Amino acid sequence: MTAGGPAAMNDGDDKGGLRAALGGLTTRGRSFLAAGIAAAVCAYVLGQGDLLRVGLLLATLPLVCVAVLFRTRYRVAGTRRLSPSRVPAGTEARVHLRMENVSRLPTGLLMLQDRVPYVLGPRPRFVLDRVEAGGRREVSYRVRSDLRGRYPLGPLQLQLSDPFGMCELTRSFSAYDTLVVIPRTEPLPPVRLAGEASGYGEGRQRALALAGEDDLIPRGYRHGDDLRRVHWRSTARYGELMVRREEQPQRARCTVLLDTRRIAYQGTGPDSAFEWAVSGAASALLHMLERGFAVRLLTDDGSSVPGEGEGGFAGSTHESADSAGLMMDTLAVVDHSDGGGLSRAYDVLRGGNQGLLVAFFGDLDEEQAAVAARMRRSGGAVAFVLDSDAWVQGESHGAALAGAEERLRLLRESGWTAVLVQPGADLAELWQLAGQQSTVTQSALSGGATGGTTGFTGGWS
Repeated sequence: MTAGGPAAMNDGDDKGGLRAALGGLTTRGRSFLAAGIAAAVCAYVLGQGDLLRVGLLLATLPLVCVAVLFRTRYRVAGTRRLSPSRVPAGTEARVHLRMENVSRLPTGLLMLQDRVPYVLGPRPRFVLDRVEAGGRREVSYRVRSDLRGRYPLGPLQLQLSDPFGMCELTRSFSAYDTLVVIPRTEPLPPVRLAGEASGYGEGRQRALALAGEDDLIPRGYRHGDDLRRVHWRSTARYGELMVRREEQPQRARCTVLLDTRRIAYQGTGPDSAFEWAVSGAASALLHMLERGFAVRLLTDDGSSVPGEGEGGFAGSTHESADSAGLMMDTLAVVDHSDGGGLSRAYDVLRGGNQGLLVAFFGDLDEEQAAVAARMRRSGGAVAFVLDSDAWVQGESHGAALAGAEERLRLLRESGWTAVLVQPGADLAELWQLAGQQSTVTQSALSGGATGGTTGFTGGWS
């Protein structure tokens, strides 16, 4: 990543550059200049020629340093490289800087400084000794943030000073890079969740494409195809051998719903309930993508990521890495919404097959719990409900706990596998618990019959 191309140390027009150079006088340089002027005035008043010479020397020295720096024509190229450019919260990233002298003259003493947001740590500064013509210097520093987000790095600045410390000139490169701090994630255990939607798991079912003559999807004949699959009507129509494509793969789907309503969460900071929900959604997304599911991220306001293709789900398997990066970037900057309900998300889910539904809810009142209950349609649904009062107070008390249990009961009666999230809960343990509860829920829905419902066989291992 390029932090800046070749940059001359005397950028700007002559008048503007000279004013900038005079403005770069240090405290020492200003003191010398003021002392020289004062000495010259006193020498004129007192008629002392020796004092006048001293005053001229004191005043001239900083001006000479300004002129020398103003005429300096160093050309320096700088590059910045992030390793990596996307890191989980609480993880360090290393920034590599390389400076190259592309002029024909060696440089003097240079101070290199990179601008970084205060949440990433102190501003890094490096002193570079004389860099020969065509030479290069490489330095690096580390950044770390406990808060997710997108943080600009740069622009890179070079500071040039004279040997006497009378003047300092600063030049900035124009380019900058961005460090993306994504939510913390944790690996989830292999569990088996029951549901009625087909096509989930490693042993994904295949849907017949030939339900009748109108639904036939023929393709061209390829070497090795069984001649009994030749479709003669299509062959006559296209003028070449066509065979029946009797089956086509149906990819598993999963929707991860994140409740971002401001009124549903209390507290702030890295250990707040909202940050736990964001981290949980990120972990679930990565887990499902690793299992080969087509995944989308849905928020309470109806926004869907990646948002392209049918239903807004991620593309084919080879696009999973790009889809994961896009969703992680979205979660890196997701914030509270001002909405008061889940109706927009319900409208999106009602419009199509959401597949397996994994939801992370904040506080649910009776009305929103009823909306959430209706979101579960034919497929499996798992809800992690956070009691934000408990996250602020340390534990649930009385009526708050009873209300949360009532919301969970309403979800479970609608076919959800609902788990209450207490402060400091471990997502991997709750994920395991959800797998156990889903078996019980499915048995209750099917009346204990075996083989009556298609499960997510192998899809979570």
